[in-house]
Amino acid sequence: MLFSIKLPTFLKSSTFWLIVLIIFLSSLFGFGAGFFASQWQVQDYLTKLDLKKLTSEKATSTYLPQTSQEDLIIKVVKEVSPAVVSIVITKDVPIIEQYYYNPFKEFEQFFGEPFEFEIPQYREKGTEKREVGGGTGFIISEDGLVLTNKHVVADEKADYTVFTNDGQSYPVKVLARDPLRDIAILKIDKENAGTFPVVKLGNSDTVQIGQTVIAIGNALAEFKNTVSVGVVSGLSRTITASGSGLGTEVLEDIIQTDAAINQGNSGGPLLNLRGEVIGINVAMVLQAQNIGFSIPINQAKKAIEQVKTLGKIVYPFLGVRYVIINEKIQKENNLPVDYGAWIVKGEQGEPAISPNSAAEKAGLKENDIILEFNNEKITAQNSLAKIIAKYNPGDKVILKILRNKEEKSVEVTLGERSE
Repeated sequence: MLFSIKLPTFLKSSTFWLIVLIIFLSSLFGFGAGFFASQWQVQDYLTKLDLKKLTSEKATSTYLPQTSQEDLIIKVVKEVSPAVVSIVITKDVPIIEQYYYNPFKEFEQFFGEPFEFEIPQYREKGTEKREVGGGTGFIISEDGLVLTNKHVVADEKADYTVFTNDGQSYPVKVLARDPLRDIAILKIDKENAGTFPVVKLGNSDTVQIGQTVIAIGNALAEFKNTVSVGVVSGLSRTITASGSGLGTEVLEDIIQTDAAINQGNSGGPLLNLRGEVIGINVAMVLQAQNIGFSIPINQAKKAIEQVKTLGKIVYPFLGVRYVIINEKIQKENNLPVDYGAWIVKGEQGEPAISPNSAAEKAGLKENDIILEFNNEKITAQNSLAKIIAKYNPGDKVILKILRNKEEKSVEVTLGERSE
């Protein structure tokens, strides 16, 4: 059985349906007008935009997806690699010749038969130039100034050559070695060499833990322009670095990174994703994995300017040998304070006060404790070396010292320390 529906009487009226048709047509016209009005508004908006800008490579991230980290790394490596050089160390070394010696040769005439007995011996037979090591550097000026580590070019009797990324080689001479930091500046010794590609120096004061960094260097002095990527693992580290025949050196405010740094990477750049140098790779921990260190580039900027203007690197010099006091040093030596720089002799009898130094002229004495340097407190985190590096030779400063449990102020005119 089918259901039936009975329509109301007004729905059967032709007048009703005429009214419905009029309302429908009016609505349709209004919608269309609104649609076309909206379309014109969109077209009008688009005409105000620069479509070339939208599709240009230089368009901002507002219109285009942001560049991936991988693309940024590739871009940085391409831009910076031409300014990174491999440093090869050569030196005249003796040629050692082996020969055999029979100590019983002279007795053979008495016994009528030879003694078959020979002892290996060695003797020097002239010298020859050999490659004895390598490192990395990067070009910081178009005329060929190269920044690297001091320990890379520590041997004054060696010769140094740089190889650019395109295979060209140039002899270099050492212009200056930093007396306090592991920094050296070289000059490519080549007439009419034209201009060289250079790196951009960044601001290491803005470096943050966790940011991505790129290291480029002559890994193992064999694999030129090796690239490694990592993050900043720590800041403001203090390390004691050492190397074969180079002694030890305390480096402060160092950047720690997990980007792979190998032997031969020394002196190479540590870069941010803008392609700016934020550090100079300097050391690694042999007993660990992915613990490397870089000198903040801001520590080198003053040295660079001094070499350009003075031809050498100079630092203010106070002339004291000291130990930074902490709670442990205080307790072990029964000192009245747990901070400051305690002026003491060296273990091998080195004098506490350098002869004719600024400290001697100002009357500082062994066992004095320098508490403040121009109103800046001396602590393990803010060492005397870090504070004094802010000044220049000839500057007058006020030291607050503790002598025999009495505080006093002393004016000192800083001397000059150079290589």
